[in-house]
Amino acid sequence: MKIISKILLTSGLLAVASTASHAQSSPTFEGFYGQAGIGYEMVSPSLSLGNINVTGTGPAVGSYPFSSSVSNSNSFAGTVTIGYNYAFSKDFLLGLGAEYSPIAGTKANYSGSNAQLGSANGQYNKENSYNIFLSPATPIGKDGLLYGKVGFTGASVKAQINGGSSSTSNLTGYSLGLGYKQFITGGLYGFGEVNYASYSNNTSNETVSAGTYRLSQNSTISANVTNFLVGIGYKF
Repeated sequence: MKIISKILLTSGLLAVASTASHAQSSPTFEGFYGQAGIGYEMVSPSLSLGNINVTGTGPAVGSYPFSSSVSNSNSFAGTVTIGYNYAFSKDFLLGLGAEYSPIAGTKANYSGSNAQLGSANGQYNKENSYNIFLSPATPIGKDGLLYGKVGFTGASVKAQINGGSSSTSNLTGYSLGLGYKQFITGGLYGFGEVNYASYSNNTSNETVSAGTYRLSQNSTISANVTNFLVGIGYKF
């Protein structure tokens, strides 16, 4: 009987040890992580050029309405991200992250015109975008994670007129995202996500002098951006 008892006890201890070992070897998404992604991005801007107001002395003094047009920009996209996920329960994690896009977007065209003053053409592109976000998430199976993102985002828009002087506008807004992560081996995982950013109106004023005249104009820009990313990351 003692031998049988010892065999049963040993078997039980081995089973517990095996279960514990399996639990430790199963990766979780709780903790710090870093990742990099590449993909495709679509920028849909809005541009409104106000009247050109001419002051000074001479027959050209007045206010001249300007019409405007701007093209969308579609380009390669890339981001690097760091963050931390905290597990409130086995079914819910909340993450905090920050991401940066070091890749400038493809240049696209814009123009403005007035019947009396003529037209002006230029190019713009988005660059130096960043995003600070919260990420609610839920595990899928043993090694997957479905997550959302909501955050504060910013970007710079660089514009150049007729190949000459350039100006930069800084835009801010909100961001939304949805994605999925899957462990590959150890702490290494792959991911795919879609993100949307809405940048609020930014109004600037430009003033130039020409002879006895002084010209001023307000311009207002905003943009919506959507990107699709895939990449790899590591959970530390």
